[in-house]
Amino acid sequence: MSEVVMGPKGTKLVGRTALVTGGTRGIGAAISRSLAEQGADLALGYGRDHERAEEFLASLRSGFPDGKFTIHPGNVGKAEDARQTIADVLQEHGQLDILVNNAGITRDRTVLKMEDDDWDSVIQVNLSGTFYMAQAALKHMLERGTGRIVNVSSIIGEMGNIGQANYAASKSGLFGLTKTLAREAVFHLDRAGKLHDDSIGVTVNTVTPGYVNTEMAEAVPEKVMDKIKGRIPLARLADPDEIARVVHFLCADKSSYITGQVWGVNGGMDM
Repeated sequence: MSEVVMGPKGTKLVGRTALVTGGTRGIGAAISRSLAEQGADLALGYGRDHERAEEFLASLRSGFPDGKFTIHPGNVGKAEDARQTIADVLQEHGQLDILVNNAGITRDRTVLKMEDDDWDSVIQVNLSGTFYMAQAALKHMLERGTGRIVNVSSIIGEMGNIGQANYAASKSGLFGLTKTLAREAVFHLDRAGKLHDDSIGVTVNTVTPGYVNTEMAEAVPEKVMDKIKGRIPLARLADPDEIARVVHFLCADKSSYITGQVWGVNGGMDM
C-alpha cells in the first residue's frame, strides 16, 4: 500500500535538495515525508523493491505537487553505486544540500554462529555505505560551502544486543565516522576561507533511534514486544515521525551550530 502524504507544513527547507538512502519505507519514508513537508525537493535511494519505491514516489508527487522528487536504485555498500547515485542526483537536481544516510540491513546470528558473509554484508552496507555516500556528497558540499549530513545509527550501537554483533559494530562505527567527518568539514572550510559568522556551513550529525514502530516491529511476537517495552522508560516504541522530526531539525539552516553530535531518540533507554 502507498503511504499517506500530507501537504506542506513548514518552509525550513525550501530551495534545498535532500537525498535519503533507504528513503521509501519505514523510518526512511517518514524522514522523506518530513523533509518534503518543510519544502525540500527529494532524491530517494532504495535497494530492490522498485514497485514500493514507485508507489511512494507517486504519493509524494500527489501530496506535494510543487516539489521535485526522483528515485535512485542502487546498493550503497558498493562504492561505485554510491558515487553514481550522487552523480545522478546532481545531474537531475543540480545541487545536493542534504544527505541522510538511512539505508541499513540486519543479518542476525549469535557470534558463535555468525558466518563471514553475515558480518561482511552488514558492515559493508551500514558503515562502508555511509562512508561512500558521505565522501561523494561532502566533496560537492565543501565546494559550495554549505551542506548537511545526517547519519542514522541505532540504540544497538550504544548498548549492544545478543545476536547483533555485526549490526551493533556497524552502528557504533557511525559515531566515530560522524565526528571525523564533522571535524574534516570544518577543517576544509576554514582552509578555503569559507568559515564566517553568518555561514550555515557544512555539518555532520548522527541520530540514534531506539525501538521504532515499523513493519519489522509488527512481526515481533507479543511476549517479546512486551519485554522490549519493559526496558524502555517511556514504555512504548517510537513513532517513525518522532525520528524524522529530529532529522529535519538538524537539516535546517538555523541548526548550523550543531555538528559532530549524536542525538538519541530512544524513550530514555540509555539513561
